[in-house]
Amino acid sequence: MNRELAILEKLEKELSLKQLQIKSLLTITQAINDNVSADGLFNMYKSFLSWEMGIEKMALFVIAEVGWECTTSINFNKSHIGSMIPILLHHKRLHTVKDDENPILEGFDIIIPVFHKDVPIAYAIIGGIKEKEDLYNKIQFITTITNIIAVAIENKRLFKKQLEQESYRREMELASQVQNMLIPEFLPVEEKFVLSKIYKPHSNIGGDYLDYIRFDQDRFAFCIADISGKGVSAALLMANFQAMIQSLIFQYRDLETFVFALNQSVYRITKSDRYITFFVAEIDTRQRILRYVNAGHYPPILKMNGILRRLDTGCSFIGAFEKLENIKEEKIQLTDEAMIVSFTDGLPDLRNGKDEYFGDNKLEEFVNNNSKLDPEKFNAKLLIEIDKYREGNEIADDIAVLTCKIY
Repeated sequence: MNRELAILEKLEKELSLKQLQIKSLLTITQAINDNVSADGLFNMYKSFLSWEMGIEKMALFVIAEVGWECTTSINFNKSHIGSMIPILLHHKRLHTVKDDENPILEGFDIIIPVFHKDVPIAYAIIGGIKEKEDLYNKIQFITTITNIIAVAIENKRLFKKQLEQESYRREMELASQVQNMLIPEFLPVEEKFVLSKIYKPHSNIGGDYLDYIRFDQDRFAFCIADISGKGVSAALLMANFQAMIQSLIFQYRDLETFVFALNQSVYRITKSDRYITFFVAEIDTRQRILRYVNAGHYPPILKMNGILRRLDTGCSFIGAFEKLENIKEEKIQLTDEAMIVSFTDGLPDLRNGKDEYFGDNKLEEFVNNNSKLDPEKFNAKLLIEIDKYREGNEIADDIAVLTCKIY
């Protein structure tokens, strides 16, 4: 009779445990389906192990973007995390902790690793199971629950990362569209002068800008700029910058006042968080006069009468200070056919396989040897030279070139 009662009690305990397990699985599965937060799932896991399974010591480690994190625990000293992770990473399957193992594992009985495609995504260490009866089934169920929770959390992490990547991709697409609208597709080719461009943004989104403004039959201006930053914010600043240029340049007779007003307009937007290096030139083809201001930009190269010179007169860059001091405009009489090659720093900073810069000397040599070409052919040959020099290396920065020839 006693034996039959003992068997009946055992069966009732097993049934009760199975019912508890099924209920716990349903609760956790429903929580995952309801998109309960990661913290909510961790609390459910902790509560299940502590109250339902009688676990006295536990720690759950989950892989995150910046490394491993202890997301929930029971009676675990979190200062041991740094020492614990290297020990856990040695295990690829369920492991029973032995008495002679690392002292940091004292009080723990089993290590439960969770892998996804041979990559560890979680580790649970469990200790102090109160009810030793039917221990194997309890450990198996704890392992199942740990896997379910860990995989759900990993899916949340991957989904969030996918959303961030999609958001970034859309942002880059928008920035690229804005940028393509701002860079002039066609530049004038006329009897008295010709303009031609090279535009190679790094990773399709750049901060380089160039433009052309026509005043009348005999006067025009061109400019080139490098806007700090990338992405949508740089593209939006570029759009504002273009609007400011197109508006202000017609309001002022001299470039000094124009650059002064342009800086104030940019500063009101950026508050010195962003800055712009800027070069602007105005050319009168009838009087054959070049006026320019260089606002902290890489000095363009002028080739005239067989002589090279750098156009470096001007001031500090745009947007960094509320007021620009000592702005200087230089006036040059064009006594012969002249070529002006303006560019952003991505060109001289281009590097080859030996980590050598393209540099000023090579650029000046190229201008000197090819200034007789028209701007289109000059730029086409320069592109070939760029591709040849970089030897297949990725272009590390935006490259913009604006070549102007006055006949």
